[in-house]
Amino acid sequence: MSAVSTRTRRRSARGAKGTRAIVLAGGRGTRLAPFTSVLPKPLMPIGNRAILEIVVEQLQRSGFTDITFCVGYLSHLIEAVFGDGTGRQVQIGYVREEGALGTAGPLRLVDGLAGTFLVMNGDVLTELDYGALLDHHRASGNTVTIATQRRTITLDYGVLRVEPGGAGFDVVTAYDEKPEVQSAVSMGIYVIEPAALEYIPPGGYFDFPDLVDALLAADEQVGAFLYDGLWLDIGRHDEFERANELWAANGNGHHAETNGRPRAIPR
Repeated sequence: MSAVSTRTRRRSARGAKGTRAIVLAGGRGTRLAPFTSVLPKPLMPIGNRAILEIVVEQLQRSGFTDITFCVGYLSHLIEAVFGDGTGRQVQIGYVREEGALGTAGPLRLVDGLAGTFLVMNGDVLTELDYGALLDHHRASGNTVTIATQRRTITLDYGVLRVEPGGAGFDVVTAYDEKPEVQSAVSMGIYVIEPAALEYIPPGGYFDFPDLVDALLAADEQVGAFLYDGLWLDIGRHDEFERANELWAANGNGHHAETNGRPRAIPR
């Protein structure tokens, strides 16, 4: 993906004005245990800042100033850090999950979703231009647009192709040692039309894959926005460590920019 110019970024920010952003910040972060036994995953530190602080700053710079946090586990700590957004040039509200609702279930608790809105996981570190994603969605006619990246996955096994042989014995026709598979994967960032909310059941656990399946079954249009830049899921130990390594390598200041875009890991 080509670098986004400052002018394009400012135009995207104007286009995002008035668009709500929903940040999913209620997970327990079990993959980062034992750290998340005392700290909610969105408050895990990248250098001297919480990941969620970086996310909120990026949303604000992209024009999203009406933000709702869907919180659950250790939510009082998130509220203590962010309050109502005073001092961050955003307005922050909260939806509190009484139990595990999945990644799409909390949306049924958010009031006033009458227009296009952005949804993202609260542990995502990326240089994706959220305004450009919003522009793409509006031009596409999608009910949901999923920010997507191609990832190469190495299987840590020797993979066999097995076919039935004679006399009831299976035979091996190919052997591939630790093959690589390239797939388009969700970045955990979505732009959604209010019509999609009709496919979320009124109660129970419901994930985004469940929502996408329901939309596709109803012939609703679901699109992808391919992005090949920086994207880290800091809920994974290796990517959390990489994020902190990148932070340590960035010594150019809090508002440093790269090719017209704000760095994802400001100091």
